Amino acid sequence: MTFRGRRADLMLGAYQWYARRAAIHPKSKTGRKFSAFGEGSIMCFPPAALFGERAIRVGRDTMIGPYVSLSAGMAPTQELLSDRIVEIGDRVLIGRNSSIVGHFHIVIEDDVFFGPNVYVTDQNHAFDDLQTPIGKQSMPEEPVRIGAGSWIGTNSVVLPE
Repeated sequence: MTFRGRRADLMLGAYQWYARRAAIHPKSKTGRKFSAFGEGSIMCFPPAALFGERAIRVGRDTMIGPYVSLSAGMAPTQELLSDRIVEIGDRVLIGRNSSIVGHFHIVIEDDVFFGPNVYVTDQNHAFDDLQTPIGKQSMPEEPVRIGAGSWIGTNSVVLPE
């Protein structure tokens, strides 16, 4: 093996070592910030964004892929409406690059599988007034529930009804 090949192997090994240790799990400093982070669960390194961990519950034996964003609440100074805005069940698999953005209440029941690049939110925008930009037309927040055993395919978007 060439010097370049050995160096590449060493760099890959070092990255894998770091990624395993940087993952979020029930006993990690970040894992303890969550409302609950179930035994046997892991959030792979690197996460894309984490916000409002104290209002996020992760069940047991759940795997959250790399580059996943989990968010609960609107802003750091906002009083949370509930101590559990995002609830992720047991044995859930969330594919890489997915986002779960909860403002009101999102429940992902047990044994749900997400493909990569899935976006779930409980907030949406109206488009009734053609003179007002869509981003300034909000709708009432409604809870989102994804039933047990569901499969959410690659590039799906889940919104409230």
